[in-house]
Amino acid sequence: MIDGAHVIIYSQDPEADRAFLRDVLGLGHVDAGAGWLIFELPPAEVAVHPAEGAPRQELYLMCTDLDATLAELAEKGAAIEGDHQHARWGTIARVRLPSGTTVPLYEPKHPRAAGH
Repeated sequence: MIDGAHVIIYSQDPEADRAFLRDVLGLGHVDAGAGWLIFELPPAEVAVHPAEGAPRQELYLMCTDLDATLAELAEKGAAIEGDHQHARWGTIARVRLPSGTTVPLYEPKHPRAAGH
């Protein structure tokens, strides 16, 4: 049976982004060898949405209080891109990794599957 998922972030500066995940987001990790860190993620869920065009995957991080989480991340030096976006399913912000890529962070309005 499936017992986990592995998410990959492709980066132009993997060392800096790994340090950000470790030091700013505080994610636990293991060293798979030669400094190649694999990070622990909080409970996850997967949804299937209809696609126009080519199929794709996306990574969203979730939190229970977006403003408090963003304030905590900003204290640790994280850059937040743009203004909050409000959608029927949640409020979204984008956290910029050192490489310049952004990861959406949202406070969901929908029920969460983790723990059910």
